[in-house]
Amino acid sequence: MPGRRMITMLSIVLLVVLMLASYKAFWAYQQLQLLHAPKPPVSVAVSTALEKPWQRQLPAAGTLKALQGINLSIEVPGVVTQLHFDSGQEVKEGQTLLQLEHQTEQAELEVALADRSLARQNFQRGRELVAVNAISKGEFDRLSAEFNRNNAVVAQRRTTLEKKRIVAPFNGTIGIRQVNIGDYLQSSTVIASLQDTHSLYVDFHIPEQAVQQIKIGQSVRIEVSARPGLFSFATVSAINSIVDDNTRNVLVRATLTNPPDDMLPGMFAHLQVMLADPGAHIVVQESAIAYSPYGEYVYVVVPRKNSEGRDELDGEGMPVLIAEQRLVETGERRDGDIVITKGLAKGEQIITAGQIKLQNGTPVHISFDRNQPDERPLAAQRENAE
Repeated sequence: MPGRRMITMLSIVLLVVLMLASYKAFWAYQQLQLLHAPKPPVSVAVSTALEKPWQRQLPAAGTLKALQGINLSIEVPGVVTQLHFDSGQEVKEGQTLLQLEHQTEQAELEVALADRSLARQNFQRGRELVAVNAISKGEFDRLSAEFNRNNAVVAQRRTTLEKKRIVAPFNGTIGIRQVNIGDYLQSSTVIASLQDTHSLYVDFHIPEQAVQQIKIGQSVRIEVSARPGLFSFATVSAINSIVDDNTRNVLVRATLTNPPDDMLPGMFAHLQVMLADPGAHIVVQESAIAYSPYGEYVYVVVPRKNSEGRDELDGEGMPVLIAEQRLVETGERRDGDIVITKGLAKGEQIITAGQIKLQNGTPVHISFDRNQPDERPLAAQRENAE
């Protein structure tokens, strides 16, 4: 009896071991089948490499300034007695803007005019007398010098009186008034800003390596933060004749004629200097570019070839598409696009999304990219067939 029980128990244990071993072998077989099974295509978005005109541009930054703009200030101290302008007013050249107290200077001018009148009479009388030898030549010279001195005093008094007022030196728009009637002003006190906004200019710096690309008359595209998405154009009007020793940059000036009313002096400006005439270049979306230690590359969608060099077809008779990794050389980037100078041909399909899952030769499935409704030639073929 004990021997029979032992045999029964060993049989049961052996059966359990065989069942576990069979299950383990079946599981390993399934894993090997999954490992060697063809991977499903990776869903990607594509765009077409287009050949189109590309205007080379040189980016820069600067600040808008009025072609004529000053801070109005007084040369001599005094009390404000008259104001002839309001904040934000358009003024004309020669228009009186401010008058200081000037009674003393006016009185001194009148005294000087009276003295000059008397000196003129004495000079004219002396000229008649010296002609008949009634007075000496030396006395006539004294009368002439006295008359000239009085002329100089009158000119001096008039200049002093003129300094008691401010006139507009040019046509323009006056800023916020900083003084009021009755204020006592020290010399050099700023009264207001006067800007001629009918013409603006912007100064900007470019690297010395780019000086040969800049010419007088070139167009400059200008965008300011106050007008996002709206551009104005200026013309290069001057190039500095010296390179800055510290920055190795060259100062360039571009002038705007008849700028929009909402472009004001002092605004920060983003600039794009238009360089050579537009040329045809291969252009793709910047999102298609990937990076590696060997350089920049893209994934190009191409049909997979069989051993005979023909396109491999799937079960539905459509070409099997794969991602081909290709090194490229890039150029200028702008507005989400980038120029490809080497490595791509016009019309090739470039993967713009989903590259993180790809390797060279990975099967791909093209998905419709809503950002590119007009670029789905390969995707349309497959979706229509389905």
